[in-house]
Amino acid sequence: MTSPLHLDFPHSWQAEILAHRPLILPPRSFTYPHEAEEVERGALHAMVKPASAAPFLATFALGFADAAVPTGLWSCPHPDELCAVSGGYAFVVSTLDPGRFTQIAFRPVLEVRPLPDHNLLLFTGHYALLAWGASGLAWQTERLSSEGLRITEIRGHELFGFGWDLLTDREVPFVVDLETGRHSGPHSDSTR
Repeated sequence: MTSPLHLDFPHSWQAEILAHRPLILPPRSFTYPHEAEEVERGALHAMVKPASAAPFLATFALGFADAAVPTGLWSCPHPDELCAVSGGYAFVVSTLDPGRFTQIAFRPVLEVRPLPDHNLLLFTGHYALLAWGASGLAWQTERLSSEGLRITEIRGHELFGFGWDLLTDREVPFVVDLETGRHSGPHSDSTR
């Protein structure tokens, strides 16, 4: 089993994943997303201690109760941001202003991959990739697959992988430029 805490980028905060929500809530407590229903069931709870702000309890609603999707905390390219993934639902939160957050568009996120050499946090969905940088969303690819992506290698500024193509019933290769998110390789309009 891998660690639920991934600190590949320099960060200004500390965090501890809690086994359950405290009975007495601390003075600062935030729930993500704000409009979540039944956030308690399977939620990820973390006590976050920012470098220059008061600690707060962060509760992240569970996306899917499936061991195939990630759950944990990741440092981000911006040192004051924290990424939390709860059952494939991913959130990037400002630790200095916890009310400010972004929920990553993929539901679910299937993999979170830190790329410190490129200053990106990479999210893999069923059909596309999304990269988060120090200034927020860096890029999102167009659809790369009919269903399912497999990353095989990162070489220089290029990411190599395969996506399954519905029409040919086989995997087709793709290459993504990590600076722009543009991709090359076989791509069928029918997979859009």
